[in-house]
Amino acid sequence: MHFKFFTGHPVKPLYEVTDNRTLRLFMYYARQDPVKNLLMVTVEDEVFPSTKGIKNPSGQTKESPTSTEGYLKGLESISEGTNRYVFERDFDIAIPEDSPCVAATPQQNSPFVAANPLEDNPYVTTTPQQSSPFVAANPLEDNPYVTTTPLQSSPYVAASPLVEPYTNVPPIPHSVSHIDDNEAGSRDEKSRCEGVYGASSISDEIEEYKIFKSKKDLTTSLSIISMREKFQFKTFKSNSHFTIIRCLDTSCSWRVRAKRLEGSGYWMVTKYERKHTCTTDFKKVRYRQATSWVVGECVKKRLINPGRVFKPRDVIDDMKRKFGVDISYSVAWRGREYAYENLRLGTPEQSYSLLPGYLHMLRETNPGTVVNLEVGEQDRFKYLFIAFDASIKGFQYCRPVVSIDATHMKGKYRGVLFMAVCHDTNQQIFPLAFDIGDSENDAAWTWFLRRIKDVFGERPGHVIVSDRHRSINNAVKEVFPNAFHGICMYHLLNNLKNKFKTKTKELEQHYIQIAKAYNLQEFHVLFYTLCCAVPGAKEYLERVGLDRWTRSHSPSRRYNIMTTNISESMNAALVKVRELPITAFVNEIRLLCQRWFFERRNKAKDFTSKMSKDVEKKLEKRRDRAQIMDIRYADEYNFDVIDGDQNFCVDMALWTCTCGKFQLDQLPCEHVLVVVRKSAYEAYDLCSPFYSREYWYESYSGVINPLPHITSWCIPEDVSSFKIMPPDVRTSAGRRRKRRIPSVGEEQSQPKCSRCRESGHNRATCQNPIALHPSGQTFTACSTNPSFQGASSSYHPPSSIDETNS
Repeated sequence: MHFKFFTGHPVKPLYEVTDNRTLRLFMYYARQDPVKNLLMVTVEDEVFPSTKGIKNPSGQTKESPTSTEGYLKGLESISEGTNRYVFERDFDIAIPEDSPCVAATPQQNSPFVAANPLEDNPYVTTTPQQSSPFVAANPLEDNPYVTTTPLQSSPYVAASPLVEPYTNVPPIPHSVSHIDDNEAGSRDEKSRCEGVYGASSISDEIEEYKIFKSKKDLTTSLSIISMREKFQFKTFKSNSHFTIIRCLDTSCSWRVRAKRLEGSGYWMVTKYERKHTCTTDFKKVRYRQATSWVVGECVKKRLINPGRVFKPRDVIDDMKRKFGVDISYSVAWRGREYAYENLRLGTPEQSYSLLPGYLHMLRETNPGTVVNLEVGEQDRFKYLFIAFDASIKGFQYCRPVVSIDATHMKGKYRGVLFMAVCHDTNQQIFPLAFDIGDSENDAAWTWFLRRIKDVFGERPGHVIVSDRHRSINNAVKEVFPNAFHGICMYHLLNNLKNKFKTKTKELEQHYIQIAKAYNLQEFHVLFYTLCCAVPGAKEYLERVGLDRWTRSHSPSRRYNIMTTNISESMNAALVKVRELPITAFVNEIRLLCQRWFFERRNKAKDFTSKMSKDVEKKLEKRRDRAQIMDIRYADEYNFDVIDGDQNFCVDMALWTCTCGKFQLDQLPCEHVLVVVRKSAYEAYDLCSPFYSREYWYESYSGVINPLPHITSWCIPEDVSSFKIMPPDVRTSAGRRRKRRIPSVGEEQSQPKCSRCRESGHNRATCQNPIALHPSGQTFTACSTNPSFQGASSSYHPPSSIDETNS
């Protein structure tokens, strides 16, 4: 239900007429339209049945008018010079039948509000009027102010109905969720914290008629004020309807009285005596209000970023610096855990219960998104598969080479994150699908790959790249029998170094050149050299399969994707959020993909070249190398390109070059660019469409929509009744391991001591003696004085004690 008000000048409070002709007031600020004196109002608040008077924060009270017309004029007159007015309970105004200002039924004379179409109303209408300067014909494409149908882009009128998602949650008043724009990072923190998690009404300022979402928020705000102003308080009386809070000193006049607003869970401060008359004996260093949940509310903003390391010792220092309060380690630890629960959608156990509702809203806000949730015995979580609709639509514009990998979760119930990614046109990570399972086994990998095949299908020239995990190999053979399964050349290199105990840089560089060779001639020369240097390597690599790790032998086109680096990079992007509860973790994945799609879509849209940015750089480098090459003509399609002491044959009819780059990468090599420079061919026409700017933009044309506030979720009964228990895992004693176990052959970086410059330890554990002045060592002492610039001195330790005494 939408009501449009056209008044003489702006009026802050908003109002409407209900079916029983009772005036209804809203304590919510409206944003005024750019067209002056026009306010757009959404109806969603409670009715005030009868009248006692109008009272402003300064204490001035005015009697309510006796008629609707007088009431409107009186309201406008007292609204000048103040920010808001609070209407007390028992509000009722009789509306005369001939009221010219407000009507509950259609009236031909009402210029303000109408429930049905008014043919003579120049301001408000539900039918098209060509003569109205404010209301346009339906559909309203050019009118951003007044509409009878929901406009998603309108900042003033929301889609109707609005009350349905907020069945159990009353609307938030204007003063509830205010965050100062001048605070450091307030905008980013506010959007990240509110989103799915919800806004807080906790404030460090108290005034009369201020409204809080709950009694706990009110008490927390008072606790923050007491720590800041160095006093203590206690609750004198409290029940479900009102509360009275006084200073700990009974003779002090400081007190707060608040009551619950009827029909809602909000609490309003009705009386606030801010002056203290207590003695200094009641102002202690340790405050009774510094409880764990109050400490958690104080440090919550610092923990919004999931990757932020904030130890209990940091909480203690932060409370000491901000409030001068000393708290114990246990209070700091519990306060941090309380803040984590609020920011991470509850405890890990509660997160599993919330998961069905979250997935339902994810599909509702992102139609086409595929979500598969499977539970095991006793309704315990087993598998979760997610593929966003934007990724499903964008995959057809990416090369059909998919990299799959898995990484361990770090939360309380552990688990494994499976993922499938590919390269976009600009050589960036394009996320396809995510899956959470129990461990890397045949059943989990098969379940994940079956979901991928059902959603994305199997394209011509389909290639899957992974490490040499046995379960992956078994699952790919079962699910994708026609796709080529290549392995990561770096994982094979680590296995090679571990088996033959060789870790020389020359061997690594030689192996990488063999794997990336474009033609068989280059491969055989390099492979023979490697086999001579490492006996037994030839049989080992051939047993693995030359086609699985080399580009020259691959039966399917792998382009430049020879490793699983994009999967490892995706792991690195999620490394800081893998310890979150499952629902919060899935939400962080959505946020990351949502940001990537938005930024890259705009980047592709603003790019003006025919190819993507990365491809343009590659072509530019190849053009520079092609400048020093010469060409010899055979016919209109065949050319001989001279590159130093080598020659390469280019066939423009078959789009081939003897170097192999042109046909394997589907991108012109430097030899082809020489032909382009000397002939009428166009370089962009020789590139695959997978490198074009159009494909770049189309791959990110889908939008990943955000989720609304958790209190506005509309969850069906069958979804809300679906309960999920956490997986049954055996937790070992001690702290959970967070650092990954290195792969076979992977070298770990050794710490280097900043004191003795040796590896294997750090400065804190260093036990090596350090000579202050080694014998015969000279040192240079420089001064900022110009007369000493360039001067040096040498120090030689004395050879005996006598020489020192002399």
